[in-house]
Amino acid sequence: MENILEVLMVVCFGISWPINIFKSWKAKSTKGSSILFYFFIWIGYIFGLGSKYIKLMAGTPTPSYVWFFYILNTVMVSAGILIYYRNLMFDRQTNL
Repeated sequence: MENILEVLMVVCFGISWPINIFKSWKAKSTKGSSILFYFFIWIGYIFGLGSKYIKLMAGTPTPSYVWFFYILNTVMVSAGILIYYRNLMFDRQTNL
């Protein structure tokens, strides 16, 4: 049951990332975005993956779908970080 609840939590976060990525890509601006927020979310997913790895090494395997959603969300947050820096370049060009 705990794995299902964890997956539901990660899926709910995962639903929001494509929306965030699309809006950031379209906006071409960092206004309303926080790189600090992105990095804390990213490191949180890395810690979550680390936790799953430690459990695996201790003999408590985590279902594949849990790994999948953690990795998928980490990739989406990474894309958000890259888009942030892309948008930062657009901001700097318009402020010249």
